[in-house]
Amino acid sequence: MPNIVLFWGSSHQDQSQRVANCLGLELGKVVTKKFSNQETSVEIGESVRGDDVYIMQSLLIMINACKIASSSRVTVVIPCFPYDKSRAPVSAKLVANMLSVTGADHIDTRDLHASRIRGFFDIPVDNLYAEPAVLQWIRENIAEWKNCISFQRVTSIADRLNVEFALIRKERKKANEVDRMVLVGDVKDRVAILVDDMADTCGTVCHAADKLLSAGATKVYAVLIHGILSGPAISRINNAAFEAVVVTNTIPQEDTMKHCTKIQVTDISMILAEAIRRAHNGESQSPRPKAN
Repeated sequence: MPNIVLFWGSSHQDQSQRVANCLGLELGKVVTKKFSNQETSVEIGESVRGDDVYIMQSLLIMINACKIASSSRVTVVIPCFPYDKSRAPVSAKLVANMLSVTGADHIDTRDLHASRIRGFFDIPVDNLYAEPAVLQWIRENIAEWKNCISFQRVTSIADRLNVEFALIRKERKKANEVDRMVLVGDVKDRVAILVDDMADTCGTVCHAADKLLSAGATKVYAVLIHGILSGPAISRINNAAFEAVVVTNTIPQEDTMKHCTKIQVTDISMILAEAIRRAHNGESQSPRPKAN
């Protein structure tokens, strides 16, 4: 594709390289230096004048450097938006302001936990979904998927699989602590698939798994778009009765997989690459890109 440059920012180089490979591009030349006082310097190593620039996992300084270098447009690709689950939305608003002020023209993100965050921006935001990768993993890895029942934020996925869906209503005492859960639906002698956009300490999803098994489910899987997996998450998953816990690679998972054999990763690089291709060519992002 002409007049397009893809840069890797400050983290998750593997995903950036995968996206570049899908697009048939080389990652743009950039040098990021950290001085002894922890200040950061970014040097763009090639001309971006008039180019359509995409920055994966961005550094604010890199966005500004591309604008100063006369790029025609800078799109920031943020697979997992920070402070999305914050109970203090001012933090997410601050991130939005910083991205806009440094020169971002467009934001591309995945499965926002709180879709209202889009309203914090005064530039276009594409909140796209990893659903195609989720559907593919379920069909390829769960032999009994036609006799499954899906939970949580899964109406669309259940429709695509032509299976029933149920709900688990949770009540919290405080953040990361669930007081009680209420199951709405019949799971007896069924395979249950818990689908959620984000899992942090995993107390909720592990509690839900216990609830489903006690209600008669034969197996329980969890499919989580953003696997933050902080604090006691790994020990909780290891002690829970999951057949598998599937996360996408919006966040690096190499270390967590070493400590938990139940965790599996599904790659969404092709979905990210297809969204970039469509944006560059001025095409609509609907219908959603398919995973290959």
